[in-house]
Amino acid sequence: MPVRVSDPADPRLTDYVALTDVALRRRTEPERGLYIAESEKVIRRALAAGHRPRSYLMAERWLTDLADVVARAEARGVPVFVGEHDVIEALTGFHLHRGALAAMHRPPLPPVGDLVRGARRVVVLEDVVDHTNVGAVFRSAAALGVDAVLVTPRCADPLYRRSVRVSMGTVFQVPWTRIDPWPAGVDLLHRAGFTVAAMSLAPGSVGLDDLARRPPERLALVLGTEGDGLRPRTVASADLTVRIPMAAGVDSLNVAAASAVACWALRVPCPDPVHPIR
Repeated sequence: MPVRVSDPADPRLTDYVALTDVALRRRTEPERGLYIAESEKVIRRALAAGHRPRSYLMAERWLTDLADVVARAEARGVPVFVGEHDVIEALTGFHLHRGALAAMHRPPLPPVGDLVRGARRVVVLEDVVDHTNVGAVFRSAAALGVDAVLVTPRCADPLYRRSVRVSMGTVFQVPWTRIDPWPAGVDLLHRAGFTVAAMSLAPGSVGLDDLARRPPERLALVLGTEGDGLRPRTVASADLTVRIPMAAGVDSLNVAAASAVACWALRVPCPDPVHPIR
């Protein structure tokens, strides 16, 4: 049976405390091997991807909407905590619009070589620190047939709550891992047979339209951090630099918007979704 909770200080709810504290979640989630899934759709996509729940926390109405999930949880001994909205808000530190959370065990990350084997389109995120941008890039990657996403050591966590929510759970569909060290990892991509293209305004960069006319068979597209863009060493290590032609004196797009434009232009035609929506 669901466990009714009324005290935000209940020690059984430690996984859900102060979810708005980004620094705290960055520090503790990877070490504890947990991440937080928020909303019915995201929870269902995490489960469909084979991720294991540690517990659930939800408002009363979600016992009906997630009845099948609750039944499976009870059968497997996974606790389901139910509380009033004010209790959940006091516990988590934010108003829970979608009413349901799950503390999920993090799956192990695969080696880069295993992840990109057979891939034709890969996106690399270098030091993208905004969780919203990371989630938006994953959503575009899933929609536009990207085979894998690689994130550098200083990139924001794709499994942070906001990243997962903005991605609409597509972080569970697109295979991803961390590439470390970086930018030395460019050599690994070269050895795997990828042409590495750096999104950059550097002199001599190729227009996206030109690259899209004759794209390489296997392409790794590298996008940089929101403020400074790509590191000079990364640009120097790439096979080419590519830019999105701009009008009206605008020099660049937000990294999430740029990823969507580039992934669409360079997509591999495919009649069926690479990462079907579950």
